[in-house]
Amino acid sequence: MALNPTDYAVISQALVAAAREMGEKLIRSAFSTILREARDGSAALLDRDGNTIAQAELIPMQLGTIGSVFQSCAAAYDLDELTEDDFFIINDPYSGGQHLQDIFFFNPIFHNGLRVGFAASVAHHLDIGGGNPGLSPNARDVHSEGIILPPTKFSYSRDWNGGILEKFLRANVRAPLQTMGDCDAQIAANRVGTRRVGELCDKYGSALVMEVMTEFQNYAERRFRAGIAAAPDGVYRGEDFIDDDGIGTEPVRVRSKVTIRGDQIEVDYEGTDPQVRTLLNAPLAATMSATLSCVKSVLTSPDIPFNAGVSRSVDVKVPKGSILNPNYPAPVRARMNICYRAFNATMKALSQAVPEEVIACGFDTTTSGCLSWLGDTGYSVYLEIYGGGYGASVSANGCDAIDMPMANCANTPVEAIDQDYSFFRVEEYALVPEAYGHGTHRGGAGFVKAFRILKDDAQVALYSDHFRFPPQPLFGGTPGTTGACEIHRGGEVIQLGSKDIRELKKGDLVVFKLGGGAGYGPPDKRDVDEIRLDVANGMLSEATASSVYPQYAAADVD
Repeated sequence: MALNPTDYAVISQALVAAAREMGEKLIRSAFSTILREARDGSAALLDRDGNTIAQAELIPMQLGTIGSVFQSCAAAYDLDELTEDDFFIINDPYSGGQHLQDIFFFNPIFHNGLRVGFAASVAHHLDIGGGNPGLSPNARDVHSEGIILPPTKFSYSRDWNGGILEKFLRANVRAPLQTMGDCDAQIAANRVGTRRVGELCDKYGSALVMEVMTEFQNYAERRFRAGIAAAPDGVYRGEDFIDDDGIGTEPVRVRSKVTIRGDQIEVDYEGTDPQVRTLLNAPLAATMSATLSCVKSVLTSPDIPFNAGVSRSVDVKVPKGSILNPNYPAPVRARMNICYRAFNATMKALSQAVPEEVIACGFDTTTSGCLSWLGDTGYSVYLEIYGGGYGASVSANGCDAIDMPMANCANTPVEAIDQDYSFFRVEEYALVPEAYGHGTHRGGAGFVKAFRILKDDAQVALYSDHFRFPPQPLFGGTPGTTGACEIHRGGEVIQLGSKDIRELKKGDLVVFKLGGGAGYGPPDKRDVDEIRLDVANGMLSEATASSVYPQYAAADVD
């Protein structure tokens, strides 16, 4: 049928609005602070074959390949045999998922007996079993990281609400109230999407709605190809690295070769280091998300929908057995940090093609900090994702104290933490002056967050990076700053590794220090008024301003 432009515009934007509403339903229905406050979850609508149509603007890392995660379910079951009571669930990183804490729910959407699409949601769950509450930095295989859910079809009426799947999950997690509550929030979000698509089909007919779904993907593909074609053809290379593998001291490198030919781009990670024994590996779906996020953010407009059409012009090659595509059963819990190095390496490569469209390296590290305590009524588990400072660009300073590009988690307010946890309190949460790289535009500042432990026998576990090597600048800027985690016990300061776990005592102060982003361009080109503003706000000392920025000292003399 001929697609009327007005119908296309109305229906396509209604699908986007429905995905956004799903995302809000997910967050507002959540039980845990990691989902309710930090917003570490996402939602999307897929077409009848499982191709992504529209997504809520939440976590890019989770959504870049949600359609490919679904395909592992489609490969295991006949989609034509699904009913409205069925749903798929998966978290297995070796069957298309990312890491075990991200559980995906997929609901089929029917209209008058015809399958027209799927509603999808994913959330990072506070605890999913494994060797340690919240996270297990010492895990040596994926089985030590939690319960593995392969792509499996279940029935809501039979397996949920007191059924076998709900009973199984509830019995195997340390925080059942939060974990099961967040699962229910995902189900509620999916039902919102199902209802909104059904309403569109009632009004416009299922055939027209499905045609718009197809055309919306084609539109994204055309826009994406045009963005690639505007960049100069060529072969460009970049590399970056994490501090170490969590056991030794040698950095682990990621190499990216970007080839642009017309409206097609290839990203090849040949030469990237092999997989490691610790939780730093990234499954293929995560690497794909990181790559697509980088290419889209650099080469295209932010108003291009992030759906299945985007990936048609991007070919990503990842060597099997590398840290970006490990062999089973390598642990993958901290996959974000090596994926950030893939993001950084690809960004550096693209900086050679389109220097004014990229940003310098930010702290670009997921610092996952977990405090846990076993009390009389069970476990209390606090998990937060910390960011740092963004990298600077050709036109702006990096953002201060914010989560990184692929995670996008929100600040968890101190008030919300106090409401839910009694075994610690937050004693400091502040920007750190001069915790950034300098340049024509400076990097975003890092910050500190400190927790006073109020009970004996608590525990801290974390994974992070950039404790040893700072984020790298572009075009004459200076590097960002490193992070740290410390336990202050009396007069003693205990330095933790970037992948560590320690027992705590009542009175300990656990201090997370998050680094700042790198600068872009030479410092001597920075606007003097910007320097003065940093000095006035206490983010830069007079001495450092005069030392790093000669134009500031010269202006004072004048």
